[in-house]
Amino acid sequence: MELKNYQLQTLAALELFLAKARIMDVKDAFSEARTESGFSDSLPYREYSFGNIPYVCLRLPTGGGKTVLASHAVKIATRKYLEKNYPIVLWLVPTNTIRLQTLEALKQPGHPYRAELDRYFDHKVMVLDIDEVLQIRPQDIGGKTIVVLSTLANLRVNDTSGRKVYSYHENFEPHFAKVDQTDERLERVKEEDIKENGLSREEIGRVKYSFANLLALNNPLVIIDEAHNARTPLTFETFKRIHPACLIEFTATPDMSNTSASNVLFHVSASELKTAEMIKLPVMLTEHDDWQSSVQDAVLTQKKLLIEAQKESDYIRPIVLFQAEAKNGEVTVDVLKQFLLNDLKIEEEQIAVATGNQRELDGINLFEQSCPIQYIITIEALKEGWDCSFAYVFCSVKPVRSSKDAEQLLGRVLRMPYAKRRKIEALNRSYAHLASPVFSKAAQELTDKLISMGFETLEIPANLRAGPVGNGDDLFGDPKNGWERPSIDVPLVIELPDDEEVVKTVQSISSAIEIEKTEEGYRATVKGLIDEKESEKLAQQFKGIEKTELKNAIVQHNLRIRASKSPSEQGVNFAALPQLYLMKQGELGLIEKTSYEFLLEWSLLDYKIDLPQFSMEEKTNTFEVDIEGKHISYHVSEDKGTYELNLVDAGYTETDLVRWLDKELRSPYIKQSELIAYLTKLVSHLTKEKHMPITGLVRSKFILVRCVKNQIDKIKKKVADNGFQQVLFEKDLIVEVSFEDAYLFENNSYPARSPYYSGRFRFAKHYYPVIEDIKAEGEEFECAKAIDSHPSVKHWIRNLVDRDDASFSLPLAGRNFYPDFIVELEDGRNLVVEYKGEVYKTNDDSKEKNSIGELWASKSNGKCLFLMAAEEDEKGLNVYQQIDQVIKN
Repeated sequence: MELKNYQLQTLAALELFLAKARIMDVKDAFSEARTESGFSDSLPYREYSFGNIPYVCLRLPTGGGKTVLASHAVKIATRKYLEKNYPIVLWLVPTNTIRLQTLEALKQPGHPYRAELDRYFDHKVMVLDIDEVLQIRPQDIGGKTIVVLSTLANLRVNDTSGRKVYSYHENFEPHFAKVDQTDERLERVKEEDIKENGLSREEIGRVKYSFANLLALNNPLVIIDEAHNARTPLTFETFKRIHPACLIEFTATPDMSNTSASNVLFHVSASELKTAEMIKLPVMLTEHDDWQSSVQDAVLTQKKLLIEAQKESDYIRPIVLFQAEAKNGEVTVDVLKQFLLNDLKIEEEQIAVATGNQRELDGINLFEQSCPIQYIITIEALKEGWDCSFAYVFCSVKPVRSSKDAEQLLGRVLRMPYAKRRKIEALNRSYAHLASPVFSKAAQELTDKLISMGFETLEIPANLRAGPVGNGDDLFGDPKNGWERPSIDVPLVIELPDDEEVVKTVQSISSAIEIEKTEEGYRATVKGLIDEKESEKLAQQFKGIEKTELKNAIVQHNLRIRASKSPSEQGVNFAALPQLYLMKQGELGLIEKTSYEFLLEWSLLDYKIDLPQFSMEEKTNTFEVDIEGKHISYHVSEDKGTYELNLVDAGYTETDLVRWLDKELRSPYIKQSELIAYLTKLVSHLTKEKHMPITGLVRSKFILVRCVKNQIDKIKKKVADNGFQQVLFEKDLIVEVSFEDAYLFENNSYPARSPYYSGRFRFAKHYYPVIEDIKAEGEEFECAKAIDSHPSVKHWIRNLVDRDDASFSLPLAGRNFYPDFIVELEDGRNLVVEYKGEVYKTNDDSKEKNSIGELWASKSNGKCLFLMAAEEDEKGLNVYQQIDQVIKN
């Protein structure tokens, strides 16, 4: 299974953090890893009494593939932090339903969840349910990767008595044969254990033969799915009992409260999932006066989608998910089903009911072409673990009264069929029909749903569209416009009490507010933007939850209006940008960051065999390794429990170590024979010239492989730098700019992630509705304002860094350069602006970027411009003047 770019970035951040945490304080590792992963917001690391044990959270919205990333995380943690051949993994999930689903997938050979584990651990993988742990034998520990699936509830208790995980089992006795009876990590046999297991009283106070103690003895890696359910003091105490070596959380909605906030190492936005073709966006929302029209139009939506699906090469059968009310409600499952059968003439075989009592989807494969099901009625049974990407339409007959009515079912319709963008635009969207006569209520419910699924607040307006469907003829907009439906300014409706003083106050706040009398009181309709002061005055008329909900509704209202004004939302195209090519053997080839390595003939064996950043000192029962000035100790004594002695075979040779290093370092860009020759000389150098014992090198092989990789990367960087200089200055190399395979900014793809710009200044020309990572003040903000205010600028984009195919880059040696701003001018030319503060204007990095930027512009025949902007240049010009000068020259 090929991972998406955002998934690779998530794993890269985890790998970076764990590698740093192995050689430095975990707080520093967390801060450095977040910064190097591109997050500018400061987030403190919280230990929660776990000391220097890594405990971090990876945040991905619903549909982002958290479970497959968890499998990869096991590999990364093993290699970069645990430094074991085969770890014990405790994999915790919130419910039994998800436990059984995950267990089935992990036990299935070839399944994406299992495949990565088998590949990395040479198929020496044991996957067990929590009820199967008695199968673990002493020889399995250290000889296989053992993954145990459990719900958190199985472990999370105040009193461990009578709980299977903590119970005495004589089967575990061999595991504790040589255990230190004074080990304070382990729970002891108590009075109740004597009675329960028929033990002699002499056993009281001895180490209990339990699975919890087996975990504590072996310091497991803990994977926590849906981790927002696991942020309580009792949970932390539970984890401490098993003495984890590392804890990794996965969730869409981490707890970010001050008291129990997750340490979010990396977070992915919903927009990134959309760009990666993982979810259907935007959500097309339609509100209805009554439940009958909501159901009718949901069916109509499905029928139209079914027609569109026939035009796709893949088989797609769009499905509607109906959310009925419970037995005490008006529109129960039976009422809804009868309406579908009798009033809408739906065939009974096309309807399935999935509730706690009626499980008509059990054993059904909805992806089978012979499956007739097109409509599924549920209450909330599908919100947990159920997944079918054919689900396109969500319809709730429950009257929306407040945001408290929000359910999780919308997540079921967001998944893309086979995670692939469709040529028919209507099939790239999801649809929601809600029974609510007031749009603001329906929109707020949907907003709450999306936030609970991991959306950022500022993402939602760009991904939520709405409008009346009527008889359904305009469901997808005007076909002449490519099924694009422009966003519209939907008014915000606020119900007011029957209080004339309140009405007068609200009426005086803004001319954008209109008030009308209703049966219950008054209704205020807001048709324009509401500024901060007006918002505060409005909110003062309410209290408690109503006040909070109104503030949130105003924020969404303002953002929705602004989103509807962006050029990308209006379907306007952004000018294409040419890319750099190198003429080689009569053909143009795109220059990429790795291209420079291959311009010169080179070999690893041409460089000095040395490893200056790695040293080792042998002490009593200890090997102390020094890497980059950080000391790491490896104990030889098995009793220390720091490292498994059985990993060191008495017959381990230099050749064995070379083979292991070769497996870890193998690369398609280096001949294997050359790599083996280099590694053979290197290991011989370490043992014979540096006098490092082979036992110590094997003990520290994970650190050793890291140092060797760094050394090879340094060599490749030198080669690439020389190739880069050739491209810039050697006249015999032909460098061209070509529009044939030009870079295009798609009008529906801007996978930004927070922090988003949220200042009061309104940028009028940004191409997309949101702007990533510009503070409301500072030099970059002033640069963006200068660009936005220049009359020659048509549109501009805050360029993203390494975001799939949604960011423009120029190739440097071994890395890409992502300029800060991409500008389309009114005359059709492109201007690329990189802003550098005073400190960075003349450093080597800026010089390289300026060189490649100017080369790119010079080869474009005047169609492209490049500017390395500063607050003030050598001529004393400010940013606006610098932009003006480069445009006019």
